[in-house]
Amino acid sequence: MEERETGAAEMPQAGIVLGARGLPLSRRIPFARQVADTLRDLIVRGELAAGSRVVERVLCERLNVSRTPMREALKLLEADGLIEISQNRGARVMSLTSAEARHLFEVIAELEGLAAGRAVLTADAAALAGLEDLHAQMLRHFEAREKDPYFELNSRIHDLVVKLSDNPVLIGSHATLMLRARRGRYVAIFDPARWAESVGEHEALMEAFRGRDPERARTVWRQHLCRTGETVADGLDQAGGPTRSTAW
Repeated sequence: MEERETGAAEMPQAGIVLGARGLPLSRRIPFARQVADTLRDLIVRGELAAGSRVVERVLCERLNVSRTPMREALKLLEADGLIEISQNRGARVMSLTSAEARHLFEVIAELEGLAAGRAVLTADAAALAGLEDLHAQMLRHFEAREKDPYFELNSRIHDLVVKLSDNPVLIGSHATLMLRARRGRYVAIFDPARWAESVGEHEALMEAFRGRDPERARTVWRQHLCRTGETVADGLDQAGGPTRSTAW
């Protein structure tokens, strides 16, 4: 695979207070973690493409940060399985095979299906109203074909369903797996047919919540994640391996 030096970064959104180094400032989050979160978003959106070299100097200049927090951030991403650091070759964005994608989403589908079945029973009126609000916002972005805001709302729905399961082991296991799977879920919406199908599956989940039907919720959500995994894996197969548009 041809090596590509990558270091593109999105400009901070208007209204966000910036720290001295140009990234959004949060006193509750260590600075290296903030840098890692920014890099993770770039990986999810393909701006740091699978297989590409991560050049510290370029990224430091783009994000206006020093080498120390950048190196700490890369170590965090290495622990997450998103970056591979070699003493001789430097840092590189990890790629994923279609088989690995299928295996990953197979497990996530079971976890999120279990979470949905539990959440239907544990969610109170306020939680259900919050879920309905997120769903309505997501639908508006789908109708406008606004991928990034749609994806953020979509991710919040998935995370909320897991949180409502009220199972700490499930929540922790899911969070670990999603460090790798988030990129795959993002690229799945670039398939127009799958995107529309996915929205229908979200609506089916909401119907299960409204009817307080745990078995329906579990089945719908498990199938939803399985189909997403197949879309990601098929894209990798068709590309003959990881690419900018279909890899993680």
